[in-house]
Order: sequence, then structure tokens, then C-alpha cells
Amino acid sequence: MAARRGLSPFLWLCLMGGLSIFSSTMSKNPALPLFIKSFGVPPGTLGLIAAASTVTGILVSLPAGILSDLWGRRRVILLSMAVFASAPFLYLLVRSPWQLVLVRVYHGLATAILGPVAMAAVADTFQQGRGERMAWYSSATMVGRFLAPTVGGLLILGQDFRYVYLGCGLAGTLALLTATRLPHAAQASLSPSGGSPSNGKGSLSARWARTQGELRYILTNQRILVTSLVEAAQYLAFGCVETYLPLYLTGVGLLPRQIGPLFTVQVLAMTLTKPLMGRLSDRWGRTTSIVCGLLLGALAMAAMPQTSAYLLLTCLTALFGLGMATVTASTSVLVSDLSRGGAYGSALGVLSSIMDVGHASGPVMGGLLVQAVGYGGAFAAIGGILALATAAFASLVRKPRLED
Repeated sequence: MAARRGLSPFLWLCLMGGLSIFSSTMSKNPALPLFIKSFGVPPGTLGLIAAASTVTGILVSLPAGILSDLWGRRRVILLSMAVFASAPFLYLLVRSPWQLVLVRVYHGLATAILGPVAMAAVADTFQQGRGERMAWYSSATMVGRFLAPTVGGLLILGQDFRYVYLGCGLAGTLALLTATRLPHAAQASLSPSGGSPSNGKGSLSARWARTQGELRYILTNQRILVTSLVEAAQYLAFGCVETYLPLYLTGVGLLPRQIGPLFTVQVLAMTLTKPLMGRLSDRWGRTTSIVCGLLLGALAMAAMPQTSAYLLLTCLTALFGLGMATVTASTSVLVSDLSRGGAYGSALGVLSSIMDVGHASGPVMGGLLVQAVGYGGAFAAIGGILALATAAFASLVRKPRLED
């Protein structure tokens, strides 16, 4: 299909991703833990509610990736956009914790579907410099992610969260409108030079047979699985930080309007450095980037609850964002490199599902640890998990070769 005039399909995808992640991030950071706390629930229960949306990702990301291999990226992306546009308005109806759990589960469908499918659409198109291109898309989503905490913090008026979720709904609706600009194709090509993957050809039954074979290969490939587990460890730490750092900071006297910018700085660090990290992983390999990023994140996380100095907290959240950018700029690309036959949706669906296990575990594990050993002990323990993941990854995935 001929490209539309104006923005290229890749830029439309980036704009859509930025709006989508702006909407979903503003719904939870810093609003969600404070919203949950307003119901008077203890930290352990708070973590379970906060994790509800990521549990959805565990169950949905892999089927969404497979469906996009069979049905086409655009259709599945539009499905996720419908959830992004509708879910925020449901928060306005919440009157109890169990209602909030249901809304979070529904809202979780949006990012569970979009994450692997949008990345697969980029992988379809760009063979050379894939790491940098995937990092650019990710950075576009990070623009939305770093703006969201500050905007969300300003829209919280005491115990009134309505304006936050109205803002989320507006951004989600704009994302849906933007998604309609993506090309109509079985597998959306994002640039004129992009090729169509092999699994986009043939009948549905033939594509399903090929996809089954590729899925068996993915699920038995040690490097793909270990890389996915490393990303799960990284998101376990991230889930703990985004849920419990706001509570620690309110405990030391900071206001929501002061907390939001700290997360903005964290995501800004990720946004500005991720394309560079993607380029470096293209040149120097994925393994070194992942190891360095994990270690940096472990050190920054362990140090966060040891201080109440605002400038030092700003530096630590930025370092954590840099570490996360370094890791995630390489994990999704390595999984794509190690898959075969163009089944990027299935491979990235496996990565996303395993990652969501870690992301969902972060608030739950963090809540239990905070109750048992306080914020300092909890953050140090999860930082230790990142350090252990570093050692395991370095020993099991030494020199990834694309031909493997």
C-alpha cells in the first residue's frame, strides 16, 4: 500500500505509542497507589490491587502476539486502542477496592496487547539497525511516560482523582484516532523499504501451522527464555519502585506535586538514552548492555530509601531509568534476533508475558517486604535480585549469535 501523505507510518506508530503510554502511565503514577490508599487498604493488599493490570499481561501478551502473526498487526493494535480509549472513564465509577481491581484488569488488556504487537511491527520492517529503530519507538512511548507523572501529579486535587482519569481518557481517545492512520495490511509495513514477513503469506491454516512450529522453537530456546527472565527481573524492580517509592516519599513529607517530577526525571533519562543504547547494542552486542544496565539499576534501587534529600533522590531515580533503558534497549531486540521465520509477534509475546510475571510480582513482593523489613530492606532485597539476575544472565547467555 502506498504511504499516506504527511507523517510516515513509523512516525504515526510512535505518536500513537506515546499517547497510549501517557494515558496508561498517568492512570497509575503517582495516582494509583494514592487512590488505593484512600480506601484504607494495608500495603500488602495495595500491592495486589496495583498488580492486577500486569496479571492481565501474563495471560494476554502471548495470545496477542500470536494473533498479530495470523491476523495482522493493525487490527490487533486497533483492538488495544479501543481499551486505551474506554478504560480510563471506568475509574470515575469506582467506589470500592474490588471495583478498582476489575477496572485495572480491563485496563491491563491495552498495554498487554500493544507492547509485543507494536514492537513486532517495527521488527517486521527493519532488519538493519533493528535495535536502534526499536529503541526509537520505545523512546517515543517514554515521552508519554515521562510527561505523565508530572501532569498526573498536578491533576490530583487532595483526595479527588477525577481529573487524572478524565485526562487519561482524553489521551487514550487521541491514541485511538492516531492508530487509524496506520496502513491497512496483513502485516503493517512501517517504511517503504520494509519487507513482509514470511508468516504473513498464505492461508490462515498455513500461517497457523508455521506459527505453531515457530512457537515450539521459541519456547525451547534457552537464550530467548533466559533473556525474557532477565527482563522480568528488571520489571519486578520497576514495579516495586513505581508502587512503593511514592509511599516512601509521602512518608518523608513530600507532596504529590513534588513526587511526580522525580518519576518524570526517571523516564526522561530512559527516553534520552534508549536510542543510544540501542545503537550501542547493534554495534557491540546485546549481552554487555544488559549486564551493565542490571548492575546500575540494582545499585540505584538499593540506595533510594536511604535518603530523603530531594536532589539525591532525583539523581538516583535518573540512574535507575538509565539502567532500565540499557537493559530494555537490548532484551526485545535480542529476542527478535533469536527468533526465526518472522514470528516476531509470538517471540515478543513470550517475552512480554514473562516480563509481566515480574512486573506483577514487584508490587506484591514489595508489599510483603515493606511490611516485614521496611522500605530500606525491601528495596535492598529486590536490588539483590537484579544482581543475581546479572550473574545468571552472564553465565547462560555469553555470546548470542543470530544464526542460533
